[in-house]
Amino acid sequence: MAPVESLNPDQDMWHWIAVELRFWRERAGLSLSAMSKIMGCNKAHVSNVEHGRPTHRMNEHHAKAVDQYFGLGEHFQRLVRYARSGHDPDWFRAHVIYEQRASVLKIYEAQVIPGLLQTPDYARALLRAGRADDVEAWANRRIERQAVLTRKRDRPEVWVILSQNALDWPVGGPAVMREQLARLLDLDHLPNVTVRVLPRSVGEHVALEGSFKVITIAEGDVIYMEACGGGRTTMDAAEVSERRIRFDRIGADALTRGQSRDLIRRTMESYDDAVA
Repeated sequence: MAPVESLNPDQDMWHWIAVELRFWRERAGLSLSAMSKIMGCNKAHVSNVEHGRPTHRMNEHHAKAVDQYFGLGEHFQRLVRYARSGHDPDWFRAHVIYEQRASVLKIYEAQVIPGLLQTPDYARALLRAGRADDVEAWANRRIERQAVLTRKRDRPEVWVILSQNALDWPVGGPAVMREQLARLLDLDHLPNVTVRVLPRSVGEHVALEGSFKVITIAEGDVIYMEACGGGRTTMDAAEVSERRIRFDRIGADALTRGQSRDLIRRTMESYDDAVA
């Protein structure tokens, strides 16, 4: 069996699942179509799983069906559980692919302005602080992703809730922050973008546990969660449900759209003296 190019099962659990699935399928002389009937999905999905593509993962139902067919106990089910709980080295590519395919994006950000809303100078300041290997290249990639907000067809509906911390943490200095907050106000006037602020006056809140996104694509909802040194994406039904509820709870305590604009504008104006 020739290996699928670029798969690295020694470092990526999802690649291990891809290699294992292909091994057992070909060992039994099964076609992709036959395997798709066992797993309860289409042939293209099986192929994509075997190629380790981040937009197509084996879920618990697929894993159970494969285990039962081959008499493997809980072999694939355990692999899927470990893959979901571990760090995915391909997390960023998966996140960007989901983001570009989204019909709805719900973003909560606890500390900084989200990448989709950042100005170039704000992005550069964060990347320099994070010691990126090529600040300009990474900043350009981040800005290029923002085209999803204004593309001519199939723009996603984007709902953003920012912690007040993101408004007045002086990333890049006063001039950079003033430009960044002005950018937020401009984006909030797009018909598909809504920006709201969770004020510090709320006090202790479930929002303090960290930033996340709920990304709606054709196959369902995907959760992206930030972590130190990386991130994680999952379509696990329980996690999806929990994060959707969490976003709604945060939204219930956030300022209205008009109140949020006023706070952003006041914070922006607070940088005027320093800029002058």
